[in-house]
Amino acid sequence: MGSWPGGIGAITLFVGDLEAAKRFYREVFGLPVAFEDDDSAVFDFGNTIVNLLKATAAPELIEPAVVAPPEAGSRLQLTIKVDDVDATCAELASRGVALLNGPMDRPWGIRTASFRDPGGHIWEIAQ
Repeated sequence: MGSWPGGIGAITLFVGDLEAAKRFYREVFGLPVAFEDDDSAVFDFGNTIVNLLKATAAPELIEPAVVAPPEAGSRLQLTIKVDDVDATCAELASRGVALLNGPMDRPWGIRTASFRDPGGHIWEIAQ
């Protein structure tokens, strides 16, 4: 089986509004679209790509599981390591991002803040 498990190569996030999600990822993360078609847009985060996929195209990918609506609540959080949470929060604010929480020192010894993308996915920055 080789080196199981390997690194995570891709994360697919289901989105209701692909155009809004693409704009958010371009403006907030400062990344270009690496690939796109009518149903998806891919952003390269270095060792991992994030694929934004229209929720209407997701069933064929995950059937017989179902796509949960954003109102169902968050079931995951994606974390990005940063050197300075406070400085990154200031930069995010300048890009129009509203924080859900933070910056705050967590009991387990790291400083974090969180925000949500247009699809309802939670992103955390941590130092």
